[in-house]
Amino acid sequence: MVLNIAAYLFVAIDDADALAVRLRERAEAAALRGTMLVTPEGLNLFLAGAEAPLRDFLAWLRADDRFAALHAKESWSEAAPFARLKVKRKAEIITFRREAASPLQAGERAPTVAPTTLARWIAQGHDDAGRRLVLLDTRNRQEIAHGTFEGALTLPIDRFTDLPAALAPHRDALRDATVVSFCTGGIRCEKAALWLRADGMDNVLQLDDGILGYFEQVGGMGYAGGCFVFDERVALDPELKPMAAAPDARVAA
Repeated sequence: MVLNIAAYLFVAIDDADALAVRLRERAEAAALRGTMLVTPEGLNLFLAGAEAPLRDFLAWLRADDRFAALHAKESWSEAAPFARLKVKRKAEIITFRREAASPLQAGERAPTVAPTTLARWIAQGHDDAGRRLVLLDTRNRQEIAHGTFEGALTLPIDRFTDLPAALAPHRDALRDATVVSFCTGGIRCEKAALWLRADGMDNVLQLDDGILGYFEQVGGMGYAGGCFVFDERVALDPELKPMAAAPDARVAA
């Protein structure tokens, strides 16, 4: 069996170019496949390989104090879902092009909701203060086609940079709600929540570890379908197993 990990960490990286070289060398030596994005604001990793070499790679990475807090979400597959290893030097972990959208800029993370807490809120229909709950999907229409939380607010976007404009018509209607942003693994919902709070929506939280973390800790409670992933498996079901392809992309109203 092949171990697959998805991980990201917002942390200042002053030596991004040199680090990208070291990461490639170490990952190639471990025969890992996947994609690593190295940026001044942190790391974004999607990797697959034999269990022992991949765990050794993560241990080596966490030995650097900057990356000690790196948390990896895990799943398993019969074969590596990546054709090769790619290491890319980027400006952002995920392109958003908005100020105040990184914990490094804001000085702290946006408030989080643990998967188990969100599952309880979904079951009771409101948060613990009695406010109505709105789940905000920050992914694009192609990803949403494979599945999303039941009743979630989904937007007709093709790129993450489109989210602010697409959400604008809904903002007044969300003022009395507790809004929980969510995405695949946590990066986009973290950036979206931070930017929206800086832009005046102080009722926005983020789902900690995203959909994959929710599947890992809770399962599929309140979720319909699967979660699109960025590899040859296409989408994972709530048991973190590959599922059949979804129909043509569609966006809920």
